[in-house]
Amino acid sequence: MKRNLIIEGDAAHVLNTLPEGCVDLVITDPPYLVNYQDRLGSKLKNDDNPEGVLPVFAPMARAMTQDSYAICFAGWSALPQFTAAWEAAGLRIVSQIIWQKRYASRRGFTQYRHESAYVLAKGNPARPKQPVPSVMEWVYSGNRAHPTEKAVEILAPLVRCFSKAGDLVCDPFSGSGSTSVAAALNGRDYLGIDIDPKHVATAQARLAGVARYQAGRVAA
Repeated sequence: MKRNLIIEGDAAHVLNTLPEGCVDLVITDPPYLVNYQDRLGSKLKNDDNPEGVLPVFAPMARAMTQDSYAICFAGWSALPQFTAAWEAAGLRIVSQIIWQKRYASRRGFTQYRHESAYVLAKGNPARPKQPVPSVMEWVYSGNRAHPTEKAVEILAPLVRCFSKAGDLVCDPFSGSGSTSVAAALNGRDYLGIDIDPKHVATAQARLAGVARYQAGRVAA
C-alpha cells in the first residue's frame, strides 16, 4: 500500500492502482478549468482541459473508504461540470466552506474576495464531533511554490475535523504538497499525486523537511 509518498503521474491512473477503499480522507484543489494565469504568466497543467481533471473523481471515489469525506476546492464558473462529475462518481455535496479574503484576487462583475470548497460525502459518514465553521478567514500562502498554492494553515483544520490520527489523507492534485504537509504535521499519513514533475519535486522536498522537523522533536 502506498503511504507517505508524493507520486508523479496521472491521478486517475495512480488512483486505479490503489486498493479499493483505502483512503480515509481526500482534500484536493484541482484546476478550476478557467485557463488560469498568474501575474508572472505561470499556468496550471490541464486548467483548460476538462478531460485531464474530471475523470479523476470516479477512481478517487473508488479509493475512498465507505462513509468518508472529500473536500474539493472549486470555482463557480465550472461548477456544473464538477458537480456532474462528483454525482457520477457517487459523491454528494453535504456542505460548503468559504474563506473570506481581505483583498480582491480578481475583478470582474464583482470583486473576487473569497475561495470556496465543497464537502463531499461517500455513503453516510458520521458528522464531525467539532465541525469547522462554514466561513473562515483566508490565509495567503504567497504562491511562492505554486501559482495557486493553499496555505497549510487553512488545510490543517480540515484534516483535524474530517479524519483521525493514523488515517490516510490523499490529494490527487497535490501541487506543492500543502495537503500532505498538513496531514503529516497532524499525525496522519499522506499520499500526494501530481502530473507536473516540478511540483512533485517541491512537494517531496517540503515533506522531507517535515520529516526532519519531526525527527528533531523526537530526538529532543
